Amino acid sequence: MACFTCIESSFGHHLPILETIAQMLFCVSQLSGQMVELFEACQQQLSDLERKELCRAQLQREIQRLFPLARLYLAGSSLNGFGSRNSDADLCLVIQAAPVDQRNDAVYVLSLIQQLFYRLSYIERPQLIRAKVPILKFRDKVSGVEFDLNVNNTVGIRNTFLLRSYANTEQRVRPIILVIKRWARHHGINDASKGTLSSYTLVLMVLHYLQTLPEPVIPSLQKEYPECFSPTMEIHLVPERPKDIPLYSSSNDASLGELLLGFLKYYASVFSWDKQVISVREAKALPKSNSLEWRDKFICVEEPFDGTNTARAVHEKVKFDAIKAQFTEVRPRERFTTGVFLPHFTYSGIPQLTPTLSQTFCSHGRCSN
Repeated sequence: MACFTCIESSFGHHLPILETIAQMLFCVSQLSGQMVELFEACQQQLSDLERKELCRAQLQREIQRLFPLARLYLAGSSLNGFGSRNSDADLCLVIQAAPVDQRNDAVYVLSLIQQLFYRLSYIERPQLIRAKVPILKFRDKVSGVEFDLNVNNTVGIRNTFLLRSYANTEQRVRPIILVIKRWARHHGINDASKGTLSSYTLVLMVLHYLQTLPEPVIPSLQKEYPECFSPTMEIHLVPERPKDIPLYSSSNDASLGELLLGFLKYYASVFSWDKQVISVREAKALPKSNSLEWRDKFICVEEPFDGTNTARAVHEKVKFDAIKAQFTEVRPRERFTTGVFLPHFTYSGIPQLTPTLSQTFCSHGRCSN
């Protein structure tokens, strides 16, 4: 690397610009460090997972009194590598190989389990939620974990192990996704129940961005290893098949800070919301068709296994505009995301840092929602 004296002698009249660039690079380096700090403070610990697994195993034994052949799977962020210390846990109860009618049969099964849970001293507040995929919500008194239990929504098991494979294939994937989830939650755009983005959709958006860089950070694992992620694979084989997928060697050496700012820029000015569909399965943006799944939808994110739109909760224009605003309002010479962790630039062009990520998102040693 050229020394500063050489740069000064060659580009003396450009020195203020070079100093600003140097400060900007330092600022992005600081941001990368803050991202690592937040990730290490907030990532789910092995002890957290062990508590959830202990409850899952105990509940499976209880449920098998009603359904002897049933199996209970831990799914979602608790197992896919993108959970934080206080993540809720998703459970999928598989009672048969064939699909279950979610409107009637799943509700009936969950009502039986609800009655069972009323009799278990360590379970409190079992509540049946009737939705497109009905769930039984409850809390384990021992671990303090909130659980959502569904019946035969097996696509959730499949995508859990797909995302887990992405989390393990490249070391930058987990930190950037956890940080972006916290950023989105902080700005009120990470709550599907309120018409914004689910955490699953956010994860797919980040993976898509990492796949579509000129030098990709990650590939499409479904294209590279189709035998590991077949949508017709028997469900009991799903957790085992991806175990031997090797680490991906990317020629992209961008820092976490650079990738984060690139993610914001991609969805602010590159991705076409009204014309494209995000596809992690294909590792590219697909043209938006006029099919019922995509027609008149504000955000289109393809579920990697069943092809449905994971962003269907965003059905109001005001919510869509609020989501887009968090990307499009991030511009040079303006403060990034008011009061949060990203770098911003003063009007004199000198980069500064807002409070650290852990100061913004963590308190008392635990990661906030």
